[in-house]
Amino acid sequence: MPYSTPDKTTLVTGANGFIGRALLSGLVRGNLEARAAVRSRDNFRHDDFIKHVPVYVVKDIGPATDWTEALDGVKSVVHLAARVHIMREDAKDPLAEFRRVNTMGTIQLALQAAAAGVRRLIYVSTIKVNGEATFDRPFLEDDILRPSDPYAISKWEAEQALRRISTETGMEIVIVRPPLVYGPGVGGNFLTMLKWIERGVPLPLASVDNRRSLVGLDNLVSLLMECLSQPRAAGETFLVSDGEDLSTPDLLRRTALALGKSSLLFPCPVTLLHMAARLFSKGEACERLCGSLALDTGKAQRLLGWNAVSTVDAELQRTADWYQRRRVSAM
Repeated sequence: MPYSTPDKTTLVTGANGFIGRALLSGLVRGNLEARAAVRSRDNFRHDDFIKHVPVYVVKDIGPATDWTEALDGVKSVVHLAARVHIMREDAKDPLAEFRRVNTMGTIQLALQAAAAGVRRLIYVSTIKVNGEATFDRPFLEDDILRPSDPYAISKWEAEQALRRISTETGMEIVIVRPPLVYGPGVGGNFLTMLKWIERGVPLPLASVDNRRSLVGLDNLVSLLMECLSQPRAAGETFLVSDGEDLSTPDLLRRTALALGKSSLLFPCPVTLLHMAARLFSKGEACERLCGSLALDTGKAQRLLGWNAVSTVDAELQRTADWYQRRRVSAM
């Protein structure tokens, strides 16, 4: 489906991040005006697709951030900048720090955006607002929300604040809740998985029978572009995924195939995996590997006519190709 042109310029916050750079490239490919907001120009790398995108440095994101210059003349904002889940948390009060950036920082941006005449703000939240696991059915947009960790709570509170600001100012809000996002440039647990497969690490996960939704970069960017252009997106919340849920063993095997490697999986009772994880304080990691977290993307399909533009295998291949290029360049 062709995109309608958003009014004037779209500001992308967190533009030097994994998703931000891909979205900027998508906007430029679509001949749409874009600008980037970053905390530091030192961390922003231009490539062929975004070399002419104006860059605005906003420094620290929180309740006192000045977005005035970056918002001047902007009609749409995609807010990606956030304090994300940290594996080795060192803040004395993690919830307060997440709230400072993700909740208060988002409120500050939204209030200034409304005052500057921004028509629509798209907020990229997280499926963790819905909860950590699914059981008898996939998550839906209108489920009772159960955020449990500081990151998810801060995102949920930001969603609530944005809806209030929309009511008070008339600025349109669109909320998108992705699951784990992967693609070229991915980090975190997905990058660790790529390293395990590349090194031939045997993994005791062959007996895991779960279903997890993921979303590749191309598919997430395509939905964000739809949310920028379609009038029917205003005021709505959307879940997004690749449209094919995978078990952990299936994900490992298909990623290994993309890497040209063998997946060395062996069976182990899932109850034993959970016991060992608790013993080594790795319960959350074990749940992500063994539990289910599935999303229903039917609303985006019905309301926007959106469907995933790329298959899981194509997205995994793009990710694997990037990873192998990265390894070669690091040698």
